[in-house]
Amino acid sequence: MDLKRLQISRLYNRFAFGPRPGEFAEALKIGPAKFKNSLLNPPAIDAGAQMEPVLVDLGQRPAPKSPEAAEFSKLLRAQKQELTLWWLDQMVLTQKPLQERMVWFWHGHWATSIGKVNYALPMLKQNQTFRKYAVGNFRDLSQAMLLDGALQVWLDGNENTVKAPNENLAREMMELFILGVNRYTEDDVKELARVLTGYQVPRSTGVVTLNQRRRDNGVVTILGKTALMTGPEAIDHLVEREDCQKFLAERIWYRFISSSTAIPKGHPMISALAGKDINQGLTTLLKGKDLVNPKNSIVKSPVEWFVGVCKALELTPSKLDSFTKLNGSFDKLAQIPFSPPSVGGWPTDEAWLSSASAQFRIVFASWLVKQADISKISEIEPSQRVNYLADLLAVPEWTARTSLALNDVQRNVARLIALAICSPEYVVSQ
Repeated sequence: MDLKRLQISRLYNRFAFGPRPGEFAEALKIGPAKFKNSLLNPPAIDAGAQMEPVLVDLGQRPAPKSPEAAEFSKLLRAQKQELTLWWLDQMVLTQKPLQERMVWFWHGHWATSIGKVNYALPMLKQNQTFRKYAVGNFRDLSQAMLLDGALQVWLDGNENTVKAPNENLAREMMELFILGVNRYTEDDVKELARVLTGYQVPRSTGVVTLNQRRRDNGVVTILGKTALMTGPEAIDHLVEREDCQKFLAERIWYRFISSSTAIPKGHPMISALAGKDINQGLTTLLKGKDLVNPKNSIVKSPVEWFVGVCKALELTPSKLDSFTKLNGSFDKLAQIPFSPPSVGGWPTDEAWLSSASAQFRIVFASWLVKQADISKISEIEPSQRVNYLADLLAVPEWTARTSLALNDVQRNVARLIALAICSPEYVVSQ
């Protein structure tokens, strides 16, 4: 296998949602080093940035069967649709693909579902936080997430009071967000929960306040430190630990390099994250040798696959002919933006490769191809179309089996494209 081609394919498909027409060939010309630098140092102004939706506070849900209830539900659905299409457009059209890819990464890391939050406005604010700190400092991101209204609602922060402690937020702050499994004790969870009492947030706005009357102001002992702590002080204490940088490296490795093999002990990314600078960690990872190891394959999630297809076929999600069909397709593939299945986020790899998902994906792909302008591919000599699609989709190489299947339909351009974007070589970042 051509390792230069493999590396640039992985850079595009894992860190940039895939290339637009002509970009993969151009990256091959300039080489991996310059392409990595372009990802890590994008233009200061994102020419492809989409204007954020303006979402008003819808207030409390009206009483069931009241005259206002139907209109409220309609507005709630409309805001969710607007929010979803805005973000999908942003993923496809951004000129800062690595930053946007990290926004998607953080959404899976601090997994929060609108299914429980109900309102789009707090989810937009959370997305704005991910965008602000996407490649910034994890300490700043963690402090911002402590005061994130959607996360507080999602993990029952409203219910954590001195008289009735709720440990959900404290447990996930340690296990899933900052430290990792088996790097704390149950006593640490209980003590952190005490520190995190008193936060309140209206669902409709996501604005967090601290009610001192509901707060436990006693001395606590967390991970060996005994003190009077505020919430921000406790979060700082977690982030300062060496386990935090190990955990960050593990999660980035798991989502971008391999979910089947653990990050090697002493990997340079771990030390690069000592200061919790995400950009420094990514720079070290991208400039290492992991992207040329053929064993480090990873399966694209449905949203990542969809965004890559839209970029390759120059489709804008908000201009597709049916949001209902789009959302239904994501639902069948078990990944809807803003709706992770649990606080642990979405699964990886083989979870996306069931026989049912393969059938749903081909139907989804055919629907997308019908809305794309495929005239340029139609003008290409049929015998060259399969090779052209390898560059269009940043596929390192087709297997003999896939080549045979694609060549059999090379004259049916729509069918050819649909099969190519559903091929193992495209669905799996080799």
